Amino acid sequence: MVPWIFERSLMKKIDWKTVHSFALAGVFAVVAGMAAVPVGSAYAQPASVRGLPDFTDLVEQVGPSVVNIRTVEKAAARGSANGMDEDMLEFFRRFGVPIPNMPRQQRPDRSQPEEEPQPRGVGSGFILSADGYVMTNAHVVEGAEEVLVTLTDKREFKAKIVGADKRTDVAVVKIEATGLPAVKIGELSRLKVGEWVMAIGSPFGLENTVTAGIVSAKQRDTGDYLPFIQTDVAINPGNSGGPLINMRGEVVGINSQIYSRSGGFMGISFAIPIDEAMRVSEQLRVSGRVTRGRIGVQIGPVGKDVAESLGLGKQQGALVTGVESGSPAEKAGVEAGDVITRFEGKPIDKVSDLPRMVGNTKPGTKSTVTVFRRGKARDLAIIIAEIEPEAPVRKAAEREAKPKPKASALAQQWGLSVSELSDAQKKDLKLKGGVRVEAATDAAARAGLREGDVILGIANTEVSSLKELEAALAKADKNKPVNVLFRRGEWAQYALMRPTR
Repeated sequence: MVPWIFERSLMKKIDWKTVHSFALAGVFAVVAGMAAVPVGSAYAQPASVRGLPDFTDLVEQVGPSVVNIRTVEKAAARGSANGMDEDMLEFFRRFGVPIPNMPRQQRPDRSQPEEEPQPRGVGSGFILSADGYVMTNAHVVEGAEEVLVTLTDKREFKAKIVGADKRTDVAVVKIEATGLPAVKIGELSRLKVGEWVMAIGSPFGLENTVTAGIVSAKQRDTGDYLPFIQTDVAINPGNSGGPLINMRGEVVGINSQIYSRSGGFMGISFAIPIDEAMRVSEQLRVSGRVTRGRIGVQIGPVGKDVAESLGLGKQQGALVTGVESGSPAEKAGVEAGDVITRFEGKPIDKVSDLPRMVGNTKPGTKSTVTVFRRGKARDLAIIIAEIEPEAPVRKAAEREAKPKPKASALAQQWGLSVSELSDAQKKDLKLKGGVRVEAATDAAARAGLREGDVILGIANTEVSSLKELEAALAKADKNKPVNVLFRRGEWAQYALMRPTR
């Protein structure tokens, strides 16, 4: 705005009544001019735009149903100078946040040599029923000695693992409490791509953190049994197991994974659809395990050229590449080279549809598969068998001891046996470097590392070879947890290796 400057002498001669009259006339002229402006002109008023959503009511409604889950193990007593957990200290150090001081009277007495529970991991969950059933991810509670559930009112309970299903990454735990605020379960069929959703969880242990975004895609294929919900909601370590909530305050998914090349959030998150999760949770609450069907075939996708050559008309179905001897498929007459196009009358649009449909069928059920063979479709009756049960989630103390792997003395201190990635492996994984975990015991196993993982960094230092791994471990403080950036399949994540005492 340009200021108006008047000479003091001129201001004395101004007739303010005249000025007032001219001002009013100018206002009416402007209003009249605005009314005469054509709608299509550059000065036309913009169309009304819908405002951004307000999540405050949702947070008040659903927030009390979200819990913080901590898993603990027995370890020699240790603590930091201010009594904070090492995971939280690492967060403050990494992001340059000043570390708060704990009052001296609240700090733990480290003079006592006895063992005490130590944090092993942090996750989230949500209350399924008023009598204490809580849903979370299977990987959150796997290998835990104890599971601690903290409510928003700061009450803390020891939880019992009712059951966990690794294939869908769903777990149910139970706490002894009543009158709890349970969540509302939404209908996945009503969820639309582009609609707003919200997540509540404990990223980096920061309880009741709220993030929001939109649904990026549905039915995203990333696993054999789960068509994931893809969102751009910010999900980080600690959010696992927390709810994905729609604008009606209903849970539509369980936040489970992120896609990342760096280990941090990159705008792509995945949630387990709540209808799949509820199906699994019902079986876990009844029997503690999940039963799935199988028919005994090896399958692959149907390429465009194959579809055209077979006369299918379009690219669809699951191509049978092998049939197990004595399996339900063999008994039903399924042959290698068949294309399974329908199961129980439902179309198989892509190869991943078949294992989901069969897996969700109760073993012993008589079903019908439609196969396309030599230019003709035929229906075959088949009796669904039960898939081999997976090993239950066990406590760390119940795991069988494994011999220490052959490795350098330095890596062996952390329970690591690793090897260089071959050029073919690098090309296949689309990585420039890294080292492959051949075996993990002791500290590495407790951190969750396992055979086949690829280590990309140690203690915030990039690792592309065995030599760099050794150098990073040599510099690491042997008395503090060491962060490890590793890749498992397409997913990159962090783990904390705690030194063996």
